[in-house]
Amino acid sequence: MAKSSPRKKRTQPEIPWSPRPEGSKDLVWRYPNNPILGRRAIPCAQAIYNSAVIPFEGRYVGVFRADHLNGMPNLHLGWSEDALSWKISNDPIKFTGGDAAYRSGYGYDPRVCRIGADYFITWCADYHGPTIGVAKTRDFRKFERLENAFLPNNRNGVLFPRRIGGKYAMLSRPSDGGHTPFGDIFYSESPDLCHWGVHRHVMSSGSLWWEGVKIGSGAVPIETDKGWLLLYHGVRSSCNGFVYSMGAALLDLEKPWIVRGRITGPILMPELDYETTGSVPNVVFPCATLHDEKDGRIAIYYGAADTHVALAFAWRDELVAEILKYPVGK
Repeated sequence: MAKSSPRKKRTQPEIPWSPRPEGSKDLVWRYPNNPILGRRAIPCAQAIYNSAVIPFEGRYVGVFRADHLNGMPNLHLGWSEDALSWKISNDPIKFTGGDAAYRSGYGYDPRVCRIGADYFITWCADYHGPTIGVAKTRDFRKFERLENAFLPNNRNGVLFPRRIGGKYAMLSRPSDGGHTPFGDIFYSESPDLCHWGVHRHVMSSGSLWWEGVKIGSGAVPIETDKGWLLLYHGVRSSCNGFVYSMGAALLDLEKPWIVRGRITGPILMPELDYETTGSVPNVVFPCATLHDEKDGRIAIYYGAADTHVALAFAWRDELVAEILKYPVGK
């Protein structure tokens, strides 16, 4: 009997990249062909946004927030060869395991984080109010639902991509059951992804004009030799409602509740039509990054106007250097 030849391992493709426009001094700049996904990318959806992307076995996989035609948000799986053109399933992700009470199809604003051989999805789930759902997979075919991380009400759960002090670590934003006209970022840790404690305050809203209402963790933090690079969203109130922009901070590597630096202004604000016009106007909401560790390029995926998925770019070392101009410490 002939032996089957081993499957050839696929080389991970280059991350998406577009050079900074000539003459621009912006720390973050947009992909010129934005948005990469819009309202009706799949038949069941009337908007796709606030979604997460990660490399996997020579391709890219995404967990997408799709607001269905009935208005309910669900999590859908998508695949791409270049992280720009996506094939998204019209059916929501099906989870196994966990308590039956947690098996609602309702879910939004996912993040995806690799820790060792496991890939973890965190998202805003519904259990007597908004809370942080957690699931894990190794193949993006079977998804095991774990216990919810926190009591309601809580949003914007973002795992760190390695254990800290031997524990899993997560950022989150305790909230209320409504649109949350307040919010600070907190740190928590767990020995087993079930029991969470050692809660520490990280950053407050209100100190800076552009994030005077609330803040929330965005993409999975990027580890650098200067600290954890955190891209987050900040919200201010205007005469026409809330405005969501993107900010950047640097957290201590071993005590991430200590903020080493924080840029005082937004690094990306709603300006173009796909960011200012949509289901919720004036929203830039970062959820994921692709990071080239060798040269420091970063592709940033963000939700635009709660309608589209858009893409922006930055250099890691430029962001870190700029953040360190605004030291905080505590």
